[in-house]
Amino acid sequence: MARYTRLEVALTMKQNGLVPLFYDQDLEKGKQVLSACYKGGARLMEFTARGDLAHEVFRDLNAYALAELPGMIMGVGSVTDAASASLYMALGANFIVTPVLREDIALVCNRRKVLWSPGCATLSEIAKAEELGCEIVKLFPASTYGPHFIKAIRGPQPWTNIMPTGGVSPTEESLSEWFKAGATCVGIGSQLISKDKDGAFDLVKIETLTRQAIAIIKELKTS
Repeated sequence: MARYTRLEVALTMKQNGLVPLFYDQDLEKGKQVLSACYKGGARLMEFTARGDLAHEVFRDLNAYALAELPGMIMGVGSVTDAASASLYMALGANFIVTPVLREDIALVCNRRKVLWSPGCATLSEIAKAEELGCEIVKLFPASTYGPHFIKAIRGPQPWTNIMPTGGVSPTEESLSEWFKAGATCVGIGSQLISKDKDGAFDLVKIETLTRQAIAIIKELKTS
């Protein structure tokens, strides 16, 4: 069961501004990456469920976060149907992220008051998601549309909260473009959580990039 309400999750997304995306089938590696992001100041993690038995990894990773990382909010991404959403919520997911807009997922999440963020790419999809109770819409793939898309959407709909994912980098230049265009928060995967030349996760780099990104976002939000 979720430990955080959808309003608490939405507020953390708005305040922290960064949602790291990560998946690995190795639980111990997952703990290390999660801890590095946490030390860097991240308080959200989207576990992108893309592997066999990913729900088992998430279950144990979420238990680790609850026991060892106070305030870390675990959610699940790449969810494509209501059954999977229900499974992950039963395992403690505090938010559900989907690559597309699906009403069946909206319904099961709303029944449990769990935040869900669907991948949308048109104003019509965004409006439909909001009619279904979406607090923060995921713009995906963000690289296809660019920051100007968010600025255009928030013209007629200034109440819309958007999280661009796919094409955002943890650099001052990239983050500045997205947040100045009106992004509420950003989702960053491989540009933030990278591996070294030997194929191992570079934990020091992950922690450093996370800390730098959050500092940049904080400054952009207050300027």
